[in-house]
Amino acid sequence: MPRGYTKVLEHKENIMERIVEGKTPREIAQEFGFKDKYVVKQFLHRERRREAKQQAGILPKARGRKAAVSLQEYKYENKRLKMENELLRDFLRIAGRR
Repeated sequence: MPRGYTKVLEHKENIMERIVEGKTPREIAQEFGFKDKYVVKQFLHRERRREAKQQAGILPKARGRKAAVSLQEYKYENKRLKMENELLRDFLRIAGRR
């Protein structure tokens, strides 16, 4: 069953105007043709949280891909890890565990 997704952000200004006018989430949802009142309620909840975070000076998390690592850096890390494994094996042999 596909999710009934609606692009609420496209109507952000209009929804906020209706809230100021005193309309309920149910009335707003019916006016814009959303699935139900919870679409508007969740949108308002997210907006309030976003505004509270901005007032507190909390920045949103940066999302996206990490910077590309070059092949040379991968080779260096691989070599370092192989050396580390060899040292650990030698230590375990000396300690008598293997």
